[in-house]
Amino acid sequence: MTNEIKGDPPIPDYQSMFMNMALPRLVVQPGEGGTYRVWMANTLAQRYFERTEDQLIGRDIREFLDDESARHFLQSFAVCMSRRKTVSIQSLPTIPGGLRVYGFWINPILDERGEVAALDLLGQIDVKDQSILQRERDDAISLLASIFEVSEVGIIVTDHTGVIVRVNDSFVRTYGWTRDELVNVDFTELVTHDERERARINHKKYISVGVRSSGEIKMIRKDGSIANVLFTSATLELSQNRKFLVTTFMDITLRKQMEQSLRYAKEQADAANRAKSAFLANMSHELRTPLNAIIGFSEMMMKETYGPLGSVKYLEYMGDVHLSAEHLLEIINEVLDMSKIEAGRLELIEERVDLRDLIGAVVRMMASRIFSGKTEIKMEMDEDLPKMWADHRLMRQVLINLLTNAIKFSPDGGDILVLASVAEDGFLKIVITDHGIGIEKENIKRALEPFGQVSERPEKRELRSQGTGLGLPLAKAMVELHDGILSIESEPGAGTSVTLAFPGYRMITEGEPSDAPATFRGQRAH
Repeated sequence: MTNEIKGDPPIPDYQSMFMNMALPRLVVQPGEGGTYRVWMANTLAQRYFERTEDQLIGRDIREFLDDESARHFLQSFAVCMSRRKTVSIQSLPTIPGGLRVYGFWINPILDERGEVAALDLLGQIDVKDQSILQRERDDAISLLASIFEVSEVGIIVTDHTGVIVRVNDSFVRTYGWTRDELVNVDFTELVTHDERERARINHKKYISVGVRSSGEIKMIRKDGSIANVLFTSATLELSQNRKFLVTTFMDITLRKQMEQSLRYAKEQADAANRAKSAFLANMSHELRTPLNAIIGFSEMMMKETYGPLGSVKYLEYMGDVHLSAEHLLEIINEVLDMSKIEAGRLELIEERVDLRDLIGAVVRMMASRIFSGKTEIKMEMDEDLPKMWADHRLMRQVLINLLTNAIKFSPDGGDILVLASVAEDGFLKIVITDHGIGIEKENIKRALEPFGQVSERPEKRELRSQGTGLGLPLAKAMVELHDGILSIESEPGAGTSVTLAFPGYRMITEGEPSDAPATFRGQRAH
């Protein structure tokens, strides 16, 4: 029995075969002046030379080669034409392009007379280079596999349905499950019930969109305990459009427990601080009443209202008692005011305050207390200094505290200057400047903290500079209750300048209605 082929065999189209060859191929024609113009160039030749067909056909080959490569080709062309035999270029200088070949076969195309009519160039496969690339790919796969297994971070790989296909040793050690218990299991089985639906939705989104994501999730260990985990997921796409999700897991359970403990400790401390502030604020009457009695009775005894004390020493001692009681009352008042501010119980009793009168009264009072030295307090105020809406008592206390500090830390004979004006920025400003010992820049922040003391060794301070450390913090808090800002500029040995800046809506203009406090509150709300 013979096999018969019916019909004529299909004749392939030469042009199609030429263009679709698996090797770069082009035909060049020799011309005048040693030119070699391209007659045909297949698809891979265009890719190799990084030119389109229009950029190659009819062009001299030297137009798209560097000098070294062109010289190499022309020498080979000359040998091929003279010998009328096939020659090859075994190696080429580097030619840019994504396609790599080992060299070119150059075949002469003869006409009827046996003359070389054209040259057929056929690229050679770089077999050596392909084997190297294959080895590099194999090495890369081995390296990635090693990293996957030895990593101290837990890693699982899931397919597009969420089923675990691979898991590393670190994940097994950390969460207690065996490899057989994890592979081919839906990964959501490892997630706590309250987060499974969210994890399933996110997995579908991550693997479809291909985004890299991270976050926190709660996972179940083999022993049933819950682990807080920080995860990072990335999509891996392989051949045949297969997609996997690679997810790393870092156990942060201890860190979360520490955060919770610190949060609880802070809440406890805040609660204790609030209780302390509330207690001190509530003790105002109980603490002040006996001190007022001591001060009152000591004054009567010093004046010998009901007869002589009987001894000069008694009168001297009574003066000490009176002075100590007044000092103690001043300290208690500062502590109580700060406690009220911290407890949010100090409210402003706002009224029209004439700053010129207030500053003048406080300066006169403080000047009368300077018993020794030649310290002088000077004032410079705008003639048209506006009145302001403020709590008169608190503003008075602020000025007393700041001037007290200025006096304490000024040398004998030093001047203290009090300025009050409306600045160009629209703020009402009061500046108190002294030429005293000053404060180091790094200590200014500490001086504004409650009970902060600038001196490193309190026992070495002069008696007149001792105190609770509440003067500046109280002044700052009271200024801020008025929506103002207290700032300090100081230089050791050159003095200190304290600036109080109050917003323009606290100033009272002439003819303003009596309900201005409500009006400026509305402005402040904006």
